[in-house]
Amino acid sequence: MVKQRNAINSLNPYIPGKPISEVQRELGLDRVIKLASNENPLGNSPAATKAVQDWALNMAIYPDGNSADLRAALSKKLGVAPDELLFGSGTDQILEIIAQTYINPGDKAIMGDPSFPRYESVVKVMDGEVVKVPLTEDYRLNLAEILRKIDSRTKIIWLCNPNNPTGTMIPAQEQRDFIEKVPDDVLIVLDEAYYEYAIGGDYPESIELLDEFPNLLVLRTFSKAYGLAGLRVGYAISNRDIIEYLNRVRGPFNTNTAAQMAALAALKDQDFIDKSIENNIKGKGFLYSSFEEMGLEYIPTHANFLMVRVNLSSTLVFKELLKKGVIIRSGDIYGMDDWIRVTIGTEEENELFIRALKEVIGDK
Repeated sequence: MVKQRNAINSLNPYIPGKPISEVQRELGLDRVIKLASNENPLGNSPAATKAVQDWALNMAIYPDGNSADLRAALSKKLGVAPDELLFGSGTDQILEIIAQTYINPGDKAIMGDPSFPRYESVVKVMDGEVVKVPLTEDYRLNLAEILRKIDSRTKIIWLCNPNNPTGTMIPAQEQRDFIEKVPDDVLIVLDEAYYEYAIGGDYPESIELLDEFPNLLVLRTFSKAYGLAGLRVGYAISNRDIIEYLNRVRGPFNTNTAAQMAALAALKDQDFIDKSIENNIKGKGFLYSSFEEMGLEYIPTHANFLMVRVNLSSTLVFKELLKKGVIIRSGDIYGMDDWIRVTIGTEEENELFIRALKEVIGDK
């Protein structure tokens, strides 16, 4: 038997949210709603669907490895140069590219705990060391403690803002104060996957900081508010030097044509984004009031998901909700065993979830 690299021994595979079809098949259910993976409950822009349909007769042609049309449109929208952008098959792939570019064996990367688990795995696979910093008492990233953990071996700091799974946010001034104190030989990755849901108020406009701080990289995606999770297209924004090094590692056709075409069309449909944000605000309010009525603690969120404390085993609640056709995320995978994470759905989905949750909690 061929022996695997030693670094692989400490890895666990990422477990995605259960697919609807699998739950229907396993439990014999006709109706299942998925509120586990922070997908857009409104689907995607009709313009994106049409773009993919129009392209479907050309599947024999390789993608544009430079994503030229999407690059030009996004460059204009964001006010950055075209060569300050890098595209990937979701931000997951870009996380891998970042780790492959910057992590040598023994190098350290710092992340919040809990936070997005892929930060840990991409570092470990490169024989790097992950330093986890527990969240504050109000479930926010502990920036002061992260600063204290920086040493000569630190290469990357992962900041998920809003943080997944807690939905909490780093305000603009706090983020700037933090960045100013980080050595310029440490790469700061600002993962803004939920940017469209979070903008406004004190949420930072991180792109404005890129010219001032050469060790910054911002990550965003078309998987969440734009509703293109099934096509996998994310992007990084940074200075030309960082992007050029990442491009050395990036595969030549890593962002498929359907993803590029759909993202380009979706980018032009602001009405769909506005409707998605409006649905999220309304759904958030309904869930907040429902949890308060049930006497359940929850974490106010700046994203399209939230954590609620069910005061029972999260795996038990997950299984019982599954039987009722509702898929959520159990908090045990984040070390929050009596919490669950739920995506904010449509009005009907939110009502079905609350009804099912009341039945599950009432039965225990």
